[in-house]
Amino acid sequence: MSDSQVPSSSGQGAGGRRRSWAELLAGRVKRQKYNPERAQKLKESAVRLLRSRQDLSALLLEVEGLQCKKLCLSNLIDCGSSEAHANHSSSFIGSALQDQASRLGVPVGILSATMVASGVGQICAAPVDPSHPVLLTVEQRKKLSSLLEVAQYLLAHNMFSRLSFCQELWKIQNSLLLEAVWRLHVQSIVSLQELLESHPDMHGVGAWLFRNLCCLCEQIEASCQHADVTRAILSDFVQMFVLRGFQKNLDLRRTVEPEKMPQVAVDVLQRMLIFALDALAAGVQEESSTHKTLRCWFDVFSGHTLGSIISTDSPKRFFSHTLTQILTHSPVLKASDAVQMQREWSFARTHPLLTALYRRLFVMMSPEELVGHLQEVLETQEVNWQRVLSFVSALVVCFPEAQQLLKDWVARLMAQAFESCQLDSMVTAFLVVRQAALEGPFAFQSYADWFKASFGSARGYHGCSKKALVFLFKFLSDLVPFESPRYLQVHILHPPLVPSRYRSLLIDYISLAKTRLADLKVSIENMGLYEDLSSAGDITEPHSQALQDVEKAIMVFEHTGKIPVTVMEASIFRRPYYMSHFLPALLTPRVLPKVPDSRVAFIESLKRADKIPPSLYSTYCQACTTAEAKLEDAALGVRADPSCAEEPLGQLTAALEELRASMTNPSQHDVISAQVAVISERLRAALGHSEDDSVEIAKVQLSIDAPRLEPREHTAVDLLLTSFCQNLMAASIVAPPERQGPWATLLVRTMCGRVLPAVLTRLCQLLRHQGPSLSAPHILGLGALAVHLGESRSVLPEVDVGPPAATVGLPVPEFFENLLTCRTRDSLLFCLKFCTAAVSYSLCKFPSQSLGILCSCLSSGLIKKFQFLVLRLFPEARQPLYREDAASLSWRPLYLPSADWERAALSLWTHRTFQELLKEEDVQLTYRDWLYLELEIRPEADALSDTERSRSYGHSENSNWVFGGHTGNEDIISRLQEMAADLELQQDPSVPPGHSPSQGHFLYGIFHRRLQALISGWGVAASLGRQRELLMYKRILLRLPSSVLCGSSFQAQQPITARCEQFFHLVNSEMRNICSHRGALTQDITAHFFRGLLNASLRSRDPSLMVDLMLAKCQTKCPLILTSALLWWPSLEPMLLCQWRRRCQRPLPRELQRLQEGRQFASDFLSPDATPQAPNPAWLSAAALYFAIQQVGEENVRTQLEKLDCEREELLVFLFFFSLMGLLSSHLTLNSALGPLKALDVCAAILECLEKRKISWLALFQLTESDTSLGCLLLRVAPDQHTRLLPFAFYSLLSNFHEDAAMREEAFLCVAVDMYLKLVQLFVAGDTSTVSPTAGRSLELQGQGDPVDLITKARLFLLQLIPRCPKKNFSHITEVMSRCPTWGCENSQLPGSCARLAGSMSPLSCQHPSRVCVLRPSRRHGLSTCSLPAAG
Repeated sequence: MSDSQVPSSSGQGAGGRRRSWAELLAGRVKRQKYNPERAQKLKESAVRLLRSRQDLSALLLEVEGLQCKKLCLSNLIDCGSSEAHANHSSSFIGSALQDQASRLGVPVGILSATMVASGVGQICAAPVDPSHPVLLTVEQRKKLSSLLEVAQYLLAHNMFSRLSFCQELWKIQNSLLLEAVWRLHVQSIVSLQELLESHPDMHGVGAWLFRNLCCLCEQIEASCQHADVTRAILSDFVQMFVLRGFQKNLDLRRTVEPEKMPQVAVDVLQRMLIFALDALAAGVQEESSTHKTLRCWFDVFSGHTLGSIISTDSPKRFFSHTLTQILTHSPVLKASDAVQMQREWSFARTHPLLTALYRRLFVMMSPEELVGHLQEVLETQEVNWQRVLSFVSALVVCFPEAQQLLKDWVARLMAQAFESCQLDSMVTAFLVVRQAALEGPFAFQSYADWFKASFGSARGYHGCSKKALVFLFKFLSDLVPFESPRYLQVHILHPPLVPSRYRSLLIDYISLAKTRLADLKVSIENMGLYEDLSSAGDITEPHSQALQDVEKAIMVFEHTGKIPVTVMEASIFRRPYYMSHFLPALLTPRVLPKVPDSRVAFIESLKRADKIPPSLYSTYCQACTTAEAKLEDAALGVRADPSCAEEPLGQLTAALEELRASMTNPSQHDVISAQVAVISERLRAALGHSEDDSVEIAKVQLSIDAPRLEPREHTAVDLLLTSFCQNLMAASIVAPPERQGPWATLLVRTMCGRVLPAVLTRLCQLLRHQGPSLSAPHILGLGALAVHLGESRSVLPEVDVGPPAATVGLPVPEFFENLLTCRTRDSLLFCLKFCTAAVSYSLCKFPSQSLGILCSCLSSGLIKKFQFLVLRLFPEARQPLYREDAASLSWRPLYLPSADWERAALSLWTHRTFQELLKEEDVQLTYRDWLYLELEIRPEADALSDTERSRSYGHSENSNWVFGGHTGNEDIISRLQEMAADLELQQDPSVPPGHSPSQGHFLYGIFHRRLQALISGWGVAASLGRQRELLMYKRILLRLPSSVLCGSSFQAQQPITARCEQFFHLVNSEMRNICSHRGALTQDITAHFFRGLLNASLRSRDPSLMVDLMLAKCQTKCPLILTSALLWWPSLEPMLLCQWRRRCQRPLPRELQRLQEGRQFASDFLSPDATPQAPNPAWLSAAALYFAIQQVGEENVRTQLEKLDCEREELLVFLFFFSLMGLLSSHLTLNSALGPLKALDVCAAILECLEKRKISWLALFQLTESDTSLGCLLLRVAPDQHTRLLPFAFYSLLSNFHEDAAMREEAFLCVAVDMYLKLVQLFVAGDTSTVSPTAGRSLELQGQGDPVDLITKARLFLLQLIPRCPKKNFSHITEVMSRCPTWGCENSQLPGSCARLAGSMSPLSCQHPSRVCVLRPSRRHGLSTCSLPAAG
C-alpha cells in the first residue's frame, strides 16, 4: 500500500479479526526508516483523509480508546447533556484536539475546523420546520450555540483555521441553513464576507444566496414567531452587500484581480431586483408568496434596514444603480407602444409595490438628481418605456418641485430636437409631457396648455424655419396611427401657429387627423369644454359631457363672477357644440328659485353678452313659466282633495293607513306582506314610474348642501316617511322592536328601488338642514329607518354627495353619518338624539345578533359621534363604569311623548352590549376622531360654557375612551405640553441675552398661504369660507402658547417683534373684517395677547417700560388691540392685575393705566352728576365712551349725551365715527348691542352736538390710508364692510342734517354727491339688500325701509340742495363726477347722465336752473335717468 492510499476501516486480518488503525500503522513503522520527505507526504495524506467524507467520530474512536469516546461529536454539541457540561469543558476539548493533531501529524487548526464544520453540518441536516426552510428550530439553535462556544474558545487560542472551516462548510452547502451562516458571523466565528469570498464558484454562491433570501423574505411577511431574527438576518446581509458591492474604489490603478466579494454582492442584489421586476411584469397576485417576497424585499430600501450604513455613500450609489436597472430592464416596448399605452401607466394604475419602491428611492435622492439621472439613462441606454413613464408619474406626484424641473428638461429636449431634427428628443419630450399631464393639473399642466404654449405662438419651437415646421408636422403625422382621440382633438382645436405661406402643411395634418378620428367614430365637434385627458374612458357621450361642462362652467362663474374664458372661446370657435349641446344643457326648463342662484346669474350674464340667441332665451323663459304654473296647479290639486281615492297620492295614503291598521291588529299580521306589495305599486304610480321601469341605479347622486326634489317626489316621500314613523310608534305600543315582525324590513325594501334617490334626498333635507326642528317621533322613526337601510347595505348603491365631502361614493350607513353635523348647540343635541335612537333601536331589534352584524347596520362614525357627545355633554359618563353599573336597555322611554334623551343616552352608554361593542377596534374613538369633531364645533354656538369645555378637554387628554384604549397617549400629550413650554421659554442660543430673535413664527406663513388660496370677494360664499378659515386659525392660536402672538421677550430698541408684526398684520388684514365683535376682537384672543404681552415683558429688565413701549406702538400699528382691551376691560383687568402682581410689585405700567382711566372716564361720564375730563389719547376715550353708551337704556342715551357739549372737538369726532360703526352693526348683525333705532338716536345726538359747536365731521366720510392723522387710525379699527357702507349711514342721518351747516360747509356738497354715487353703486352691487351673510337679512327689514326709498330721498335732497349752494361749493364737483362708473351694457347711457349731472351742478346752471338730470333707481331695471324740475 502506498503512502497515499487510505486503508478501509473495515479491513480484517488473516484470522478474520478486525484490525485497528494503530495496528495497521505499527507494522509500517517498524519496516520503514524515517524519511522527512515521506513524513511530509504522510501529513498531506492525513489531511486529505480528514477532509474526505469519512465518519470523523468513528475515526477518533479508533485513534484513542475509552478516553476518546468522550470526544464523540454528538456529545460535544448536545447542550442538553449534563455530562457535556461537567466533563467536557472547552479547555479539555482543545487539549484533546491538540493531542490528536500531534498523533496524526495534522495542524490542530485544520482538525478543529473540520470537526466544527462537521458539527454544523449535522445540526443543519436535522429535520427542520418546513414552513421556515432557512431558519433553525429551537433545538437546533441550542445545539449550534453550544458548538459555537467551543469554536470561540478554539479561535481565541489559535487552534482554529477560518479558511479550512469555510472550505469545509461549502462542501455541505446544500444542507447549510442561512441562519446558521448568519450566527457564525454574529458570534465572530467567521465573517460573512470571509465566508462568501472563500466559495470557489461566484455564480453558485450567488444563486444559493438568492434562493435563501427569497425564502427569508417570504417568512418575514408570514409573521412568524421569529420575526426579529429574520429581519436581523436580512438587514445584516443587505448592509454587507450594499457596503461591499457599492463601495467607492479609491485605488483606481490596481492591476490585480478584482475582489470576489463586490462581485458576489452586486450579483445577489441584481438577482433579487430582476426577480422582482419580472414578477411585477408578469402580474403578481395579491398576498401570493411572490407578492410577500417582493413586499419584504422592497422594504430593504428603507432606512431601518440599511441601519448604520445610511450615512455612507454606498446606499446612494446602490439606489442610483437600482433606479438604472429599473428603467432599463427588459426594454421590449417601442416608442409607438408607449404612445398607445402610456395612459395605463399613470401613478394610480401602477402596481402599488412599484410605486412604493419609487418612493423609497426618492428618499435618498433629490428631485434634481432624479431628473438628471433619468435624463442620463435615456441618453445612454435602451429603456423600458413603461418603467420610465411610471417613474415620471411618481416623480410629479411625490415632488411638487419636479413640475418645473421636468418643464425645463422638456424645453431643452425640444430645443435640441428642432435645432438638429433629433427625433429621439422629440419623442422623449412628448411622452414625458403627456405622462406628467395624466396626473392632473395639481401635478403638471394639461397637455393642451403645454401644446398651446409650445406651438401656439410665433415664439414656438417651430417658428425658426421651414425645416422646423416640416419636422414638426412630419412627427405629428407619424404619431397619428397610434394617437388617442383626445390628443388628436387637442391638435385640431389648438393647432400650431403657421405662417400663411406654409398653411398647406397644417391643412394636410388636420385632414389626416380628422380622417383618423372618423375611422375611430369620434366627432371633433362633440368634444367637451372641460374634458379630462387623464380619464380612463375614451370619449363621453355629447349630452353627458355637456351636462358636466355646464356644472363646471357654473362653478367657475361662482368663483370669479365672470363668464369663463373657455365658454367664450367655445361660443366663437366651437359654435356647433356650443349651440347644439352646451346651451340646451344649460337652458333645461325648471322652476326658477325666488332668490336667483348661480345658474340664473350665469344665464343672465351670457344673455347680456349676446351669447344666447333671443329666440332660444325666450323659449327657455316660457318653459320655466309653464313649469311653475304646473307646480302651482299640482299643489292646489293636492290641497283640494288629499284623500281622493282616485288620485295616485290618495291611493298611496289609503294603502299606508291600511298597513297601520293591520299592524295593530294581531289577527291581520299575515296580510302585511300583501299590504306592502300594494304600497309598492301605488308608490310607483304616484311617482310616475312605469311597471317595466327596472333600471338599476349604479350610484345615487345628490348635493348634500342643496338637496332638491321634484314636488311630486317630495309629497310621495313625505307620505312614506311619515307613515314609517307613525307605524313605529304604533307598533312600539304593542310590542318591543324585536317582536314587531317584518313590517319595517318589508316597507324599507320598497324604498330600495327607483325611489331610493328621492328618499335619501329627503332624508338629507330633514337630518342635515332641519334636524333640530324634528319632533321625538320623527327622530325615533328616522333612526330606525337608518338601521334598516343599513341592514340592506349590500344591495344598495353608493351615494355620491359631491363636494365638500369625499369624492368617492359612500355606503348608505356612512351617508347617514355625513348628514349629522356637530357645529352648534342645536345640532349637537339633535345628533345626540338621533344617534341614541338609532343605536338603541339596533340593539333592541337584534338582541341576539353578533356585534359584527350590529356594526354593519350602523357606520362606525355614527357610533363614534355618540361616544364623543356623551363624554362631552355628560360628566357622569366620564366616570369609570363598574360591572354592577351596567344597565339593561329599554325601548319604552324613547317612544313616550316626553322622551328624556339624557336618561336614554346614559342608559345606552351603560348597557352591557354597547360596552362590549365599544371593544371592537373599528368603533373605538381615537384622539384623531375627537380632535376632528371638536374642531367642527363653533365655540360661540357651543352647548358648553368655557369652563365646561375646558373640563371636557381635560378629560379627553387623559381618557382611554378618546384615545381608543391605547396606552401611552398620555405620555404623548405630556410631551407636547413640555414642547410647547420649551418653545415659549427657550430662546435661540445664537441670540445674545436680552435680545429677541428676529424671525417670526412659521404658522403665520401657513395662514397666509392658505388665505391666499381662498376665494376673494364680498360674496356670501367667499365671506363664509374666509370666516370659517379664520375661526380655525383663532382656535389654533388660542391652544398654543401666548408667545406665538407677541414673542417670548422684548427689547427697548425694537419692542415690536417679528411675531408681533405677523399677528398685527393678521388682525389688520383679516381678523378685523371677520372676527371682530362690536368694533373689537373677541374676548378670548384679546386676553391671550395681553397674557403673552405680560409674559414677555416680565422677562425683561424693565417690564413696565416694555409694556409701555409695546402698547404705544399698538396705537399706530394695531389700534384694534386697544379698543378690544377697552371693551373687555371688566374681565381683562383682574387677569392682568393678578399676573402682574404675582411677578412684579410695581404699579401697572402707564399705558395699562391709560386703559383704566379711559374706562373710568366713560363710567363717570354716564353717571348723573359727574363731569369728568377725558384723558388722552382722545380716540381711546371716545372708544371707551362708545362701549359704555351701549350699556345704557334707550331712554337715557340722549340725556347723557347732552354733556358732550363741554368735551374736546377731537373726542366728539372720534365718538361720532364709532357711533356710525354701531349704526351699521345694528343693521348687519342680529345680536347687536344697540338696536337700529337706538343706534340712530345716538348718532343723531352726537351729530347735533357737532353741528351746534360748528365742528367739521365730513372728513369721516372721506377717509384714506394716506391720511396719517385720522384715516390710518380709524380704517384699522373699522371692518372694511362697514367703511364700504358709510354712504348708507350718511343718508340714514338725512333728516338730522342742519340746513345752515350744509350751506356753510364748502365740502358738504362734494361729500353728499360722492356718498350718493357710492350708495347707488352699493345698490347695483346688491350690497344694500344682502349686507349680512350671517343673519341673511336685508336693510328693509332692519327698520330703514326699502333701499330704493333711501336712494330716492337722497336724490330729492340733492335736487333741493344743488340750486341753493354757493358757487365756491362746486370747486371739486367735476372731480367727484369723473369717478362715476360705467354700469354695464344695458345702462350705457349713464356716463352721459353723469356728465349732465356735472353740468347741472355748475355755477351757471345753478343760477338759471330749469331741469336737472340725476341718477334715479328703478325697481324693475336697476337704474335709469330722470329729468325733474329743479327745486327753488
